[in-house]
Amino acid sequence: MNKNMDEIYFNVDTAIPCGLIVNELITNCLKHAFPDDINGEVKIDLLNIDDKYVLNVSDNGVGFPDNIDYKNTESLGLQLVNSLVNQIDGTIELNNKDGSNFKIIFRQVEYKKRL
Repeated sequence: MNKNMDEIYFNVDTAIPCGLIVNELITNCLKHAFPDDINGEVKIDLLNIDDKYVLNVSDNGVGFPDNIDYKNTESLGLQLVNSLVNQIDGTIELNNKDGSNFKIIFRQVEYKKRL
């Protein structure tokens, strides 16, 4: 696993959804990207660019199936990822060249007072 991360501190309203997103996308990489024990690499980037955060979770595996719409799927994990991306007011894109690369762009979530 490779990682490239800026030193970033998130509040809890941003950190928890981001952690769950990363967990789910890495789990998908490990489960689906490298069938038949083929070797590969998983990479995580988290960068602060122009007051936005860019999170990339990618692999060099077999790629995401073309016949599955990652934004509208039966997969509970990808439904969770999309819901969490919405929760942090982000956008998600999939680049399916040379493996899978999920790119999420978002801003720090403003703390909301709880009752």
